[in-house]
Amino acid sequence: MASGTLYTYPENFRAYKALIAAQFSGAQVKVAEDFVFGETNKTEAFLKKFPLGKVPAFETSDGKYITESNAIAYYVANEQLRGKTDIDRALIIQWLGYADSEILPASCAWVFPLLGIMPYHKQTVESAKEDINKALAALNSHLLTRTYLVGERLTLADICVAMTLLHLYQYILEPELRKPYMNVNRWFQTVIYQPESIAVLGAFKLADKTIEYDPKKFAETQGKSSKKEKKEKESKKEAKESKEPKESKKESKAAADKIVVEDEADATDEALADEPKKKNPFASMPKSSFDLDDFKRFYSNEDESKSIPYFWQKFDPENYSIWLGEYKYNNELTKVFMSCNLISGMYQRLDSMRKGAFASACIFGEDNNNTISGIWIWRGQDLAFTLSPDWQVDYESYTWTKLDPSKEETKELVKQYLSWIGTDKEGRKFNQGKVFK
Repeated sequence: MASGTLYTYPENFRAYKALIAAQFSGAQVKVAEDFVFGETNKTEAFLKKFPLGKVPAFETSDGKYITESNAIAYYVANEQLRGKTDIDRALIIQWLGYADSEILPASCAWVFPLLGIMPYHKQTVESAKEDINKALAALNSHLLTRTYLVGERLTLADICVAMTLLHLYQYILEPELRKPYMNVNRWFQTVIYQPESIAVLGAFKLADKTIEYDPKKFAETQGKSSKKEKKEKESKKEAKESKEPKESKKESKAAADKIVVEDEADATDEALADEPKKKNPFASMPKSSFDLDDFKRFYSNEDESKSIPYFWQKFDPENYSIWLGEYKYNNELTKVFMSCNLISGMYQRLDSMRKGAFASACIFGEDNNNTISGIWIWRGQDLAFTLSPDWQVDYESYTWTKLDPSKEETKELVKQYLSWIGTDKEGRKFNQGKVFK
């Protein structure tokens, strides 16, 4: 099993590739805690291992050194992620190239000027928008009949392409802009809401609104470099010029361009490292006497004969509400295991909602004759899914009915769905259930 130390700054989308791959494979990857971008990667010791000074960089437990994010992710991955057949491996490499050549340059050209990392040129940004739309359209077409990019299970292709799209979904693709790419949206959220991805990314939030261009941002970003760093660069440049007095004007310009590119890359990493943390929509709601986490633990460890009375004893109807969710398209359901996967997929995409919600969804019936419905409990009195675009992928496929916690019918429904007993409205018997907690 692969193991070693990863050098990177926090929230580096390139480093996420390796960290998520390691979560799936079980590789032991330690992130260097004392790494400071702009300092550590310029030291003699670091440059001896990684001459270019770029991150992410990986040092294996047996003293080997790997750079480039795709290579690091491949090293810490397992056979499933790398591809089990020659054709799968070739297709995975194809998608890694697609991400780096078709998506990444256009994404940077669109996102970075809005973040103030690069100068804003309208023509460049407009061209980047066209390139992104073409790339997403092709991806959307590919995913029309597929859950994952290669094969029937998640691979490095999914992880690396999704991470390359991360900034677009974080800063640019507001609901209207992502609307034409429903297949990509579904796939992207399936990837980032895997438990292994969540362990690395946390509760990722899709863009509510495209960030706006502010000319002050670039000036502020440029001003972050200290006078000392500028003097060091100037002294290095002067020393180089003194050693090479016969250097042509063309060569001097090339050297200057190289310095500008390196400075831009540094500014990019520094600005991205300073991005604010995301907030959960439930965090701003009033505090409640009902400790949902406490109930979840009690429900997991005790029989329903104890956990359901415990729920009603602790429940706070003022700050929490109870809802019945009924799947609208039961007539389209076939195999029970596929209905079960439908619930699991929804749960995965709603992972950031777990902190303030609990649900028990049930399947009633049998193959080619089954239904999905469930009881949901969450903070607040309104439909929770509307609080975040991240939570809106699946909810419109259900009919939502708010229940009155004081009524006996509600108590019976809670008992039925939490105990996994009884039948649906048309008499189909309970088959199996899944809890969201």
